[in-house]
Amino acid sequence: MYNVRMSNERLRAAMAAGGWTHASLAEATGMDPKSVERWVNLGRIPRRRTAIRAAETLGQDVHVLWPALRQARTARAVSPELVALYDQRADVPASAFVNMFATARDNIDVLVYAAVFLHEAYPRLNDLLIERAEAGCAIRIAVGDADSANVQQRGKEEKFGYGIESRCRLALLHYRDLQATPGIELRTHATTLYNSIYRADQEMLVNAHLWGVNAFGAPVWHLRRTLDGGLFDTYTESFNAVWRTARAVEG
Repeated sequence: MYNVRMSNERLRAAMAAGGWTHASLAEATGMDPKSVERWVNLGRIPRRRTAIRAAETLGQDVHVLWPALRQARTARAVSPELVALYDQRADVPASAFVNMFATARDNIDVLVYAAVFLHEAYPRLNDLLIERAEAGCAIRIAVGDADSANVQQRGKEEKFGYGIESRCRLALLHYRDLQATPGIELRTHATTLYNSIYRADQEMLVNAHLWGVNAFGAPVWHLRRTLDGGLFDTYTESFNAVWRTARAVEG
């Protein structure tokens, strides 16, 4: 076991959401309830095999619950806001996006060209966003303008031809039904997309794009805001800059 001094609030929230107690999770993972209590209250990190079993039981990504398990094997975190670094978006479970949005209370921001994988992986995405908006969450979604030069150029670079343009139109169709919901704004943008940004309150997933590589093959930063003027704020400012250039979708 590794020792850290902070409680694991991510694990606490995951257990509460699923109705798990220290005792019930301990039974499901073959551990002692005191060990589970230490995971939550003292931030203790279980052995990798145990952590994976616990994460699967909770329906969570093990590296979201215990980021240090990834960092210990791959790279040293250079920012206190870096929770996890995924080699490619394909490594990020859909539940990471869904759970992040589901726990948002104040803000959800999405900046993409298309990202149709979200609706494909989680057909209830629109229902979830409507639920969050009705609970008072302000939601901003910016998708790529299929007719813009930058979107068309991205298609050439990724060797998709017209694929990216059609995916932008499909994304717009997915999100268009949300316009009738107060608190949800939908816009299209024509900017060069250096990063896709998925933000929910103080959590953010940033898909950093690579030339000639589809977004699913590019790395993803999981950030959590812990200070002023850090990485999180930098990407938030980038989102806001694009949002100001974007056009509201009519109808």
